[in-house]
Amino acid sequence: MANRHGLIAGATGTGKTVTLRKLAETFSNDGVPVFLVDVKGDLSGLVQAGSYQGKIAERIDQFGLSGEAYLNGFPVSFWDVFGEVVEGEGVGLIFM
Repeated sequence: MANRHGLIAGATGTGKTVTLRKLAETFSNDGVPVFLVDVKGDLSGLVQAGSYQGKIAERIDQFGLSGEAYLNGFPVSFWDVFGEVVEGEGVGLIFM
């Protein structure tokens, strides 16, 4: 269960972006819409599916995981500060 609003705070390198990304992915998989303000563009990669190759493939195999379950992209709409849809990747507001 989650609250309607939240705050993730911490020093550089403490996992704030990773935590936010995981929350957004989990909510999206559960069918819950997510609205994120991503000023630096760190989360814009959510739209792209991962690739099953190299070290990623080794780790997935090592832990006996399903690559399909961990490498999918997510439906993402990018918006500018005026609320208009922006094509492609970039900095701005993300709505999943």
